[in-house]
Amino acid sequence: VQLQASGGGLVQAGGSLRLSCAASGRSVRNSVMGWFRQAPGKEREFVGAIWRDGQKTYYTDSVKGRFTISRDNAKNTMFLQMNSLKPEDTAVYFCALDFNLILSSVRMSHAYDYWGQGTLVTVSS
Repeated sequence: VQLQASGGGLVQAGGSLRLSCAASGRSVRNSVMGWFRQAPGKEREFVGAIWRDGQKTYYTDSVKGRFTISRDNAKNTMFLQMNSLKPEDTAVYFCALDFNLILSSVRMSHAYDYWGQGTLVTVSS
């Protein structure tokens, strides 16, 4: 499976961006898909994830109420709608997926087998 993240860019604080993660090579219908981010000088951190059926989503506390993850299994694509962006959201955003992930591991980067290349989001104050 190959993942391609896109949609990053420069936005002012309070603005919005929508990231996409397009998968190819295999249907991702039965995978758990997630977003992670890595700010300069910091470790990669969990942003959110969406379950296989798209009915359940999980978010880190700092983005709850501002970010929304969705997926379109027919198009093999996942989205991250980011609203009310803050300078501290500045990071490279990575999408990831795994076909065998269990719920207790959803926030753990090492639990995901497939990763995209990352897209840079810069939020100016």
